[in-house]
Amino acid sequence: MTIEEILAGESKNVEFKENLPEKSSKYMKSVVAFANGTGGKIIFGIADKTREVIGFDKSDVFKKMDAIANAVSDSCEPAIIPDITLQTVAGKTIIVVEISEGRQRPYYIKALGREGGVYVRVAGTTRLADEYMIKELMFEGSNRYFDQALCTGLTITDKDIDVLCKAMKDQAVKNSHNEEQKASIKDVGRQQLRSWGVLIERDGKDYPSNAYAILTGNGGLHVATQCGVFKGTTKAVFVDRREYTGPLWEQIDEAFHFVLRNIHLGATIVGIYRQDVYEIPPDAIRELIINAVVHRSYLDHSTIQVAVYDNRLEITSPGKLPMGQTIERMKEGYSKIRNEALAHAFAYMNLIEHWGSGIPRIIDKVKVAGLREPEFLGGEVDLRINIYRGQNSAIDIKNGVNNEKKGIIGIKNDINGIKNGVNEVIDTAKELPDQMQKLLKIIIENPIETQAQYAEKLGVSKRTIARIFADLKEQGILEQHGNRRKAKWVILEKR
Repeated sequence: MTIEEILAGESKNVEFKENLPEKSSKYMKSVVAFANGTGGKIIFGIADKTREVIGFDKSDVFKKMDAIANAVSDSCEPAIIPDITLQTVAGKTIIVVEISEGRQRPYYIKALGREGGVYVRVAGTTRLADEYMIKELMFEGSNRYFDQALCTGLTITDKDIDVLCKAMKDQAVKNSHNEEQKASIKDVGRQQLRSWGVLIERDGKDYPSNAYAILTGNGGLHVATQCGVFKGTTKAVFVDRREYTGPLWEQIDEAFHFVLRNIHLGATIVGIYRQDVYEIPPDAIRELIINAVVHRSYLDHSTIQVAVYDNRLEITSPGKLPMGQTIERMKEGYSKIRNEALAHAFAYMNLIEHWGSGIPRIIDKVKVAGLREPEFLGGEVDLRINIYRGQNSAIDIKNGVNNEKKGIIGIKNDINGIKNGVNEVIDTAKELPDQMQKLLKIIIENPIETQAQYAEKLGVSKRTIARIFADLKEQGILEQHGNRRKAKWVILEKR
């Protein structure tokens, strides 16, 4: 523990105690909470309010360490083994008790039992876990997934299963990037649904899992997506509000188009033709909504909330981050699946491409659009992600900043954002070949890809895509930044 860390004060993973309390219950709740979370430290010998280093007399510090170890051993279930060490800070001896993230969840205080002795950390404080949180911890501790558990009370027919299989294939085709990908899509059948955990086979009969109920919008689980437009930067005054239910893919589409209707749409000159541009990249918006739907906790009965404010788009996903996941690791591309059956179904429907790559890709797209990096908040009860809107609605695709002098045509938006429009422009320049135009449109939405990935999206060979790129660079329309392994393609103004 350094002076700098002490001066930073208590946090989600650090708690100070001036003395060793006579009653261990005063700190045992935090021990349990750290084990149920991402781990943490309790520092004995530092005043929590003033952050003054008090320390302990060296003559009895080892007795205090033994007392802490015995109290943790006697008070907690399952067993928690803390790492207890001494440290000298400002010439004084303190006791550092480090609790690792536990795997046998839920941990609780024996005397209070599992019903009343499970504690968790929320915003730097220790709180009694509610019923939903205890269930979440139980699934984590047994290495099971809620969405793969049997959905009690729901009965399904062979026709219901066939309808789901057909709907999922239709979605897979709809979400394909090119004809080659469409052609590769195979029918999804019962055996596939069983292997994912969407169906549970018992005695030759298929039963629905929670994933089946969640996917289809049936089964008594209230699965909904709430969308709202608010005046200003708080929820004090709302302009429009909607709640979408039904199959998950329909909720995603409804929420996505709700956001597009309520943010600004502009236009820019890209090369020699006009391109409509939203102030927030649509791909990033859609991917954030999909991410919230597939990774949220369905044990938590709250709903996903998609809110449009004057200064930001805010998407809130219910439930704490899964065991082993942190915001920092998530931003680096580390994937921790909470709903395994849903993840497999979404991958088949081409709603997610590569597990773990979504958040880094969203961050890149938002930054390329000239907006500040998305803000990630919470993770203990829910996860909130903010994308801040630009100060002006006009966006210059060339360098990713607001600029009304470089090809921006205009913005039009009514009071509540329901209707968008752009000023028309007459372009007398000679049109580029069709494949070049299509490629430029793809680059606008996905400026950081490899040529092989662009070839797949465009449905052409690698040799063909290389030729198109060479022609565009030769004509001064396209410029490559970065290196071959991670290139960023920039579309230039046609001079």
